[in-house]
Amino acid sequence: MISVRLSEEEYSALRRLCVVAGARSVSDLARDAMRMLLNGEYREELPGSYMDEFRAQLRGLDRKIEQLAAEITTSRANNHQ
Repeated sequence: MISVRLSEEEYSALRRLCVVAGARSVSDLARDAMRMLLNGEYREELPGSYMDEFRAQLRGLDRKIEQLAAEITTSRANNHQ
């Protein structure tokens, strides 16, 4: 068993990634990622632009989620008036 401490923001990003990746849980996602690292998959790509691109995509997804949440809030407020 491995225990990892994450910030709320990091954990939220992992939960969103689970949905995108089709993982059943954060544990499954982490297990799959560790398997890939142990098997040597993606070893060449991790330090370079791959991770930068991944982080940029996560930030973009986070912004879109915030926009959708704001639109839903506005829509609900307008419907109650």
